[in-house]
Amino acid sequence: MPTTETANGNSKALLVIGGGIAGLTAALDAAETGLDVILIEKSPYLGGRVAGFHNYFPKLCPPSCGLEINFRRLRNNPRITVLTLAELEKLEGSPGQYDAVIKIAPRYVSSACTLCGDCFDVCHSEIADPLEFGFSKTKAVHARRLAAFPATYVLDRAACATDCHACVDACKYGAIDLAQGTERKTFRVGSVIVATGWKPYDAAKLDNLGYGKSANVVTNVMLERLAAMDGPTGGKLLRPSDGKAPKSVAFVQCAGSRDENHLPYCSTVCCLASLKQTTYVRKLYPEAKVTIFYIDVRTPGQLQEFASKVRSDEAVELVKGKVAKVEEDAQTNDLRVTVEDVLGGKKMTRTFELVVLATGMVPQTAGLPADFKLDEFGFVMNGSPGLFAAGCAKRPAEVSATVRDATGAALKALQIAMGAAHNG
Repeated sequence: MPTTETANGNSKALLVIGGGIAGLTAALDAAETGLDVILIEKSPYLGGRVAGFHNYFPKLCPPSCGLEINFRRLRNNPRITVLTLAELEKLEGSPGQYDAVIKIAPRYVSSACTLCGDCFDVCHSEIADPLEFGFSKTKAVHARRLAAFPATYVLDRAACATDCHACVDACKYGAIDLAQGTERKTFRVGSVIVATGWKPYDAAKLDNLGYGKSANVVTNVMLERLAAMDGPTGGKLLRPSDGKAPKSVAFVQCAGSRDENHLPYCSTVCCLASLKQTTYVRKLYPEAKVTIFYIDVRTPGQLQEFASKVRSDEAVELVKGKVAKVEEDAQTNDLRVTVEDVLGGKKMTRTFELVVLATGMVPQTAGLPADFKLDEFGFVMNGSPGLFAAGCAKRPAEVSATVRDATGAALKALQIAMGAAHNG
């Protein structure tokens, strides 16, 4: 077992698992109240899924604003230790005194990196861009284009030829280190917050909705990347099959959600996400028509005002009905959507140039130690007094609710630390 470390000599520190908006919020709030924090993230960069979004609702501002502020707070707070490409491998102990073994994969790029891009320019190997859902490729050595924290490149060594050293030779700062290996560190912590976030439900399992059979059937997370200025199309919502601007777009709500064969639960944010993405279409293409096929439109609390504003657009139509199937016209690549119009009392088929599937949220909690109790869907349940969950690891939630929940988790962790200090 590696030597046990403490954060700034504090054995009552907090471990936060996940560097998305929930993990960042919990880590920063805890650190700013006096706790020392170890923040780990399994990907090369902090920011999570929010970093890939185009806009938040209801203000429709870019997430880079909020992330930039949080990253500035992070850089200025010596109480937080950040480990990327890191995962919790083992957890032993009890509230107030856990030993957490962290496995850290090699980045092959050191902190000497200045993001100059010389390594990227000479790299010969390509990989599927991990941000872009198959829309585009990037080099084996790459960086997140906006809001990269840490601000360094990362190298996918498995994609490189074993005898290639082009990036090493090109880096005048000596930042490329091909000899890096996997590390393990053990930290003594008082409590743990799981903020591992979510992933979209696998649309390939929805055989009747055309995903994978037509390039013009995309998911809501894919559309978010198409709309983003740093996305594969530079912020243009174009049909993947031919690069055309769509004149008609259909949103299929509850694609796999509220369905005993897929996700039995409601993912909370899908209705609002489609309404938000409707504003993207209408802003870019004022002549385009949007139809939203829904079971129920769920826009809780103050977000109802945002929903009402979008629904008042005359070019936006909402049809209550479950979509039965989506089929492609082989000649035009347009899509025939068959749906039961519940309020109209009839079955109908309509044609659209682009179809967006509003897939649900699936928690990313697989692989957590057995100390964390999961419900039947994989969400973290209340368990040991020293173990907490925040954001979408606990339940589906939109960003503002996730931030509030993460602050609550940080407060609970602080209470554990204070209790442990008092008892000690």
